[in-house]
Amino acid sequence: MYFSLYHSPFGDIALTATKQGLTGLAFQQGEAKIKLPEQYQQNAAFFQPVHQQLDQYFAGTRNSFDIPLAPQGTAFQQKVWQALTTIKQGETKSYAWLAEQIKNKKAVRAVGSANGANPIALIIPCHRVIGSNGKLTGYAGGLALKAKLLAHEGVQFKD
Repeated sequence: MYFSLYHSPFGDIALTATKQGLTGLAFQQGEAKIKLPEQYQQNAAFFQPVHQQLDQYFAGTRNSFDIPLAPQGTAFQQKVWQALTTIKQGETKSYAWLAEQIKNKKAVRAVGSANGANPIALIIPCHRVIGSNGKLTGYAGGLALKAKLLAHEGVQFKD
């Protein structure tokens, strides 16, 4: 297992991966901070494509990512995370929309929990999920960070 630290305009980001793909991306502020086990090896060269695409995203020249992903989670979580990847930059969706996408309209709360458990923030864009009323809802990195990310992407939302 590998790790790298990326310095973004919005704070440090910890990245973790296996040979299969990226397993974690977490801003190192708020509740999402990653504690790296000792068996992880720092490997900047392995993460070069991720760093390059993050550079492009923060420079405003990239609006989607092309990185192999290997998030670990339940089958339900995987379904929710896959649905999240369909939300394009500049768009927001609600938890109810996510529940509809996975064909389980009654699972709004479970969808919210799966969204909150997303291990690859930003690339699996959980920050693009807001309340049905257009207001920001929870984000592991904090609502201020979520607001910055959405503003960076040109999204209008209610304070």
